[in-house]
Amino acid sequence: MREFIVEADGGSRGNPGPAGYGAVVIDAATGETLAETAEYIGVATNNVAEYRGLQAGLKAARALDPAARIRVRMDSKLVVEQMSGRWKIKHPDMKPLAREAAAVFPPSQVTYEWIPREQNKHADRLANEAMDAGKRGERWSPSTSTAELSARTPAPAAPEPTGPPGDAAAGAARARAALAGGRGATSPAAPEPDGTAAHTDERAARDVASVPAEADVRGARDVASASADADVRAARNVASVPADLGAPTTFVLLRHGETPLTPQKRFSGSGGSDPALSDVGRRQAELVGAALAVRGTIQAVVSSPLARCRETAGIVAARLGIEVSVEEGLRETDFGAWEGLTFGEVRERHPEDMNAWLTDPEAEPTGGGESFAAVARRVATTRDKLLAAYAGRTVLLVSHVTPIKTLVRLALDAPPQSLFRMELSAASVSAVAYYADGNASVRLLNDTSHLR
Repeated sequence: MREFIVEADGGSRGNPGPAGYGAVVIDAATGETLAETAEYIGVATNNVAEYRGLQAGLKAARALDPAARIRVRMDSKLVVEQMSGRWKIKHPDMKPLAREAAAVFPPSQVTYEWIPREQNKHADRLANEAMDAGKRGERWSPSTSTAELSARTPAPAAPEPTGPPGDAAAGAARARAALAGGRGATSPAAPEPDGTAAHTDERAARDVASVPAEADVRGARDVASASADADVRAARNVASVPADLGAPTTFVLLRHGETPLTPQKRFSGSGGSDPALSDVGRRQAELVGAALAVRGTIQAVVSSPLARCRETAGIVAARLGIEVSVEEGLRETDFGAWEGLTFGEVRERHPEDMNAWLTDPEAEPTGGGESFAAVARRVATTRDKLLAAYAGRTVLLVSHVTPIKTLVRLALDAPPQSLFRMELSAASVSAVAYYADGNASVRLLNDTSHLR
């Protein structure tokens, strides 16, 4: 059975803007270029152009041999992960494009591989030739293409990615550059990093989530100073800010500092006494501010309206030199008649209500408080509002246990019961990155290293 490599790409000069795609079919055994295709498609987004390029490449391969095995290689993380079935396709414009691509060959004949952009030059140049032709009012012609020749010409060394300490895009670019430069390198002396994290306790969260979305200063130094082999391994596992999706919107989630009720583990929601920070809580806020100032990534601060959050946010924002905005949707759950009580006291006084609350997300606390389902709807609405307002930026959200856990739960697409399986300490930091295709990535959970 023959084996073909399909390399495809697409681009948009404006996103959306004038767009085109390119694809090449290569004989896997000989490396010979068997077919090239490219087309200007008018105004479209990058992702649409990339999917159109994939479709064209697969169809060109099928015309050569419908029984061949196909290895698709693209620098679009989005397309590769969605076509491999690892990422959900949420955008309505992408779903029909993906279905059409999947129908060209039986799924068992096609595999998908992400490659750095530097290794996809042939298809990239075809796409640019198509866009250039479209700009001139012409159609791309294979007879005038120089894409294959240009792709074989060695490119100058890529410049070192730059950016302020803790810049996520620069850190990811550095990792991708390492992967491109050291592709295929191995290091038998060092084990491969474990890319999974099943633990939820505080120690595991600190150990696993060691490269947050904002790429803290220590992580930046680690990437910059590691050996070439280590950079390659790190790139494969950590460089999850693909260039084709652009910079994510990152929510750095800070739980407020301690109040007098915190050590007593009493229900303290939006329907209670609204306590201020204790001396310990104010000191915690100062330590958070110092740590975030070193990272230098926070671009805006948004707080719950409750006093403990506004006080925490004010201390941190003063250190960062940023104004605080207040968002009502970040407030804590209203715990009704349970406000000010311990878990044990509620269990003793309202056992049936407590049991229902622990098993049914629609159940409300005694006295008409908020159910977990109601909080989830409120938080999801607030999340979408903030994503629209702060697109592509890193924002510190100062909130409470339930809203922060809910943002993490929604990002993971986890069931409501997962809220009871997360630890969230006072003044802890978590982080979630949101991408343009609607997917999210939990980068950090319950980090308290800045308090030690």
